[in-house]
Amino acid sequence: MGIPKEKLEELYLKMAQTRRFEETAARLFTEGKVHGTAHFCIGEEATGVGVCSALAAEDLIAQTHRGHNQAIGKGMKIDRMMAEFLGKESGYCHGRGGCMHIADYGSGSLGANGIVGGGIPIAVGAAFALHYRKVDAITVCFFGDGAANEGAFHEALNLASVWKLPILFVCVNNYYAMSTPLGEHMNIEDISLRAGSYGIRGQSMDGNDVVSVYEAALEAKDYVKKNGPMLLVLNTYRIAGHSKSDPQNYRTKEEVESWKGRDPIQNTRSRFIAEGSFTAAELDALDARAAGDVARAVEYAEASPEPDVSEALRDIFAETK
Repeated sequence: MGIPKEKLEELYLKMAQTRRFEETAARLFTEGKVHGTAHFCIGEEATGVGVCSALAAEDLIAQTHRGHNQAIGKGMKIDRMMAEFLGKESGYCHGRGGCMHIADYGSGSLGANGIVGGGIPIAVGAAFALHYRKVDAITVCFFGDGAANEGAFHEALNLASVWKLPILFVCVNNYYAMSTPLGEHMNIEDISLRAGSYGIRGQSMDGNDVVSVYEAALEAKDYVKKNGPMLLVLNTYRIAGHSKSDPQNYRTKEEVESWKGRDPIQNTRSRFIAEGSFTAAELDALDARAAGDVARAVEYAEASPEPDVSEALRDIFAETK
């Protein structure tokens, strides 16, 4: 594969951390410790981790509401993410963002967005700022297949193409726009074909192969810096429901079980062992490390203070001078 073992370890560990983070967050949700709803990317870990692991600190990302893999992939701290999830003052957004709106500009994250396609024009604006200031960096915009039907998607791709902005559009295609199958809201099977309408490069690939996603992201980053926008479509599947309130009566158990057989973490584990990159014991140690990281994050979050009511309007209104 030509990828250093340290990077392969990073890819596996971040996927394992994401899975354990979300499984733990789901348990905390059932215990009533999470306010509002929650959206999980279980089964999609390779997409955000693979892409973000190819980025530098100065590169920017715009996340989706299902973007914990994107946040962890970009290097955000799990303890502060968990604190945000539980609405604590020590969270990235001081408990105001919750599950869907974790952001940290210091990590290069422009934040997640609960509005379908809402992050796409924001990302184009950020890419324009990089271009205008002649910063040697790119912006990556994550969105789902449903968002590819929003007007913002088409307007943003057109403008980015005209101005040749340094932006990589990443469509995480999990085949369902909430509960609507891809074939019922789009008359093409390959979403990357839409790139041609705007004169930009498009590529579609298996989003569950974290190594291939990482390699494709590296190549795409270099391409975007030299040529402008590109659309990368990562075909994957969300094993969990759209949200914790989703009864999932729009798909069969057989379909879900079939995709579980393509689990990105288990398949990566099998591949690494088969290729001799890692022993089973080494990967077990990484799994244990991920579990320990998340357990400590929960302890940190639960011990953190609640936001003070006197601070409720902080960051809501601009300060007057």
